[in-house]
Order: sequence, then C-alpha cells, then structure tokens
Amino acid sequence: MQSYEQSLQQTRKFLLEHDDYLVVSHVQPDGDAVSSTLAVGWLLSCLGKKYLMLNEGQIPQRMEYLWHADQIVNLSEGSLPRQYGHVICVDCADFQRVGLTQQHFTSDALILNIDHHPTNNGYGAVNLIKPDAAATAEILFDLLKTFELEWDIDIATAIYTGLLTDTGGFRYSNTSPKVMAAVSELLALGVNGPDLAETLLEEMTLPQVKVLNRALSTLQLSPEGDIAWVYVTPQDMLDSGAANEDLEGIVNYPRNIRGVEVGILFKVIDDHAVKASLRSAGKVDVALLAQAFGGGGHTRAAGARINGSLEEAVAQVLEEVKRHL
Repeated sequence: MQSYEQSLQQTRKFLLEHDDYLVVSHVQPDGDAVSSTLAVGWLLSCLGKKYLMLNEGQIPQRMEYLWHADQIVNLSEGSLPRQYGHVICVDCADFQRVGLTQQHFTSDALILNIDHHPTNNGYGAVNLIKPDAAATAEILFDLLKTFELEWDIDIATAIYTGLLTDTGGFRYSNTSPKVMAAVSELLALGVNGPDLAETLLEEMTLPQVKVLNRALSTLQLSPEGDIAWVYVTPQDMLDSGAANEDLEGIVNYPRNIRGVEVGILFKVIDDHAVKASLRSAGKVDVALLAQAFGGGGHTRAAGARINGSLEEAVAQVLEEVKRHL
C-alpha cells in the first residue's frame, strides 16, 4: 500500500502530465467542498493548465467571497457541451456523490480522487486519501507544498475556509496540532480569521432562523434520552424561504442536548425519499451506521438517503442507531 507521501508525489505527477481538467466536488457543496474545488483551480491556473470547475448544486452564498467562486458552474442550471477525459474529484466520499457531473466524464476518464472520508473506497485511477485529515483542504495544503509556488491571500483564504468549516471553528476532535500549525501559516499570510468565523459560523439569514424554528418544533427524544431528532419538510423550506445551505448546523441542536449520543436531522425530499444527517457524541460510529443505508461520512458526522416516507425513514434509522448503541 502506498504511503501518503508517495500518493502526494503520484498526484503531483498526474497534475503535471495531463491537461484540460474537470474539477468536481459533492452535490450540495459545503465549505470544504467549495474551498477544495477552488484550491485545485488555483493550483491548475498557476501550472498554466486548462480546467473547468463544475458542481451539481448552488455554491452557498456566504462563500461568494472566495477566489473565482463565481466560476464554479452549477450543473443544475444546464449542461456542458462536452465530456472530459481527466477529472479531479475533491471531498467526494464515494463516486455517486459527484451526482450528475459524472455525465460529463468520458467512459475512460482518468479520475484523481482527493478526499479525507474514511469510507472512501479509492475509486480513482490516482487516489490521494488521508482519513485522519480534518478536511480535504488539509490534504490540499500538503499537496500545494509539493509545488514551488508563491502563496497569496486567495489560496490562503480558500484553505483556511475548508479547515474552519470542517472543524466546526476548530472545536471538533479533528482539530489536530497539524491543523493549528497550518492555520498559523495561513494567518501569517494575511487571512482574516475573525471575519471568516463571523461570516461562516455566526451570521444567520432570516430564512435560516425561520427554518430552524420549524425544525425545533418537531424535536423528539427516545425514551432513554440518548437519541434526539428533528425533521424539515418541503413545505417548511417553502414557507421559510430557506435554501439547502440554511439547514447547515441544525442537526447540532438535537445532538447538543445533554445525554444525547446521536442527533439526527431528517430532511424530507419527497413522499418517497428522506435525507438523514447524523451527528455522534463519540459512542456511535455514524459513518458505519450510514453505510447500512448506502451513505457514509465520518465517525462523528455522516449522512445517508433513505427510500421511503418520513415515518419509515425515522423508524429504520432509529432502529439502526439503537442497534449501534
């Protein structure tokens, strides 16, 4: 098995040897997905490579300050005129997470898979995976160091954004000494940490407050008090004027109740499908739990799509959580 250093060098070789890349991340991109996409774009532009950044889903509005964020094409608004033979997937725990962007991969496309999810099965021709990394942005921090490039405020802000969001503002257990050492370097380059924390972690839109209010009104706890869950319906989204990005962080409310081991947010997609976001206090590996439903993620944060009604999804997930507890 390759070492991490060998994977870094193999990735560097892949980037230097080819051209005309398609850069994609997972559907409904979060801070790490967006910042990682842009960090790869920044690197490719420095190397003089041709590339296009693509995603299925809207970039969260609060991340529009990032370098070339407006250049990430939203596949939900149309399709591309052609396919690409060299694809870079960032922050995609499994191949299906790229969503409809895969329609624009040639059948023999060479895929570079850069990710930090423990559930990643290495679907790329080249795989740069570090399960103990706090974020894909941390891996890109290491990758960029293999090139002799002069870092600027744009790339420093992109990497910082990924680290900040995937560590919950440097509060989660994945906040390692290595992460803080990287953060120190990025701050020295001029990154405005307090401003980014305010924009990404503190500031809320009115629709976000409204949909949070709807979700909290549905709060339920198991008889033992170790599982708590809330749900959001399409009507809730419509009435509150909320977007998918406004749901971020809601799952932490049931999880943060004292005594709760697993917190869950059920987002009803339609009458036949529900998305479950799971958070663990540490006793339950929710990545393993999510895999039972074809999902994945991290030990303490994972998700899955469940086919069925809300009632069916709640029953199935609660049964699985109890089994793991």
